[in-house]
Amino acid sequence: MIRMSVLVSGQVQGVGYKRFIQRRALDMGVVGYAENHSDGKVEIVAEGLREDLERLLHWIRQGPPHAEVSEVALEWNESTGLKGFYTY
Repeated sequence: MIRMSVLVSGQVQGVGYKRFIQRRALDMGVVGYAENHSDGKVEIVAEGLREDLERLLHWIRQGPPHAEVSEVALEWNESTGLKGFYTY
């Protein structure tokens, strides 16, 4: 298991972006959370198998139809044992 921390910029708040990512993560068995930041960015922290996280990263970069992802900052770390996948 590994941890992926992602900060997503663009039109990603108010367009169903976090729920879109949550559904994809749960479908893959990935745990973590997605959270809005006051500057309009969304932070996603996810833990799972590297190949599953890389598939989730594809969806993070794409987003739902009304989202526009302009930048993705990515960091890999050791997992910490998160449970479930939540949105804040």
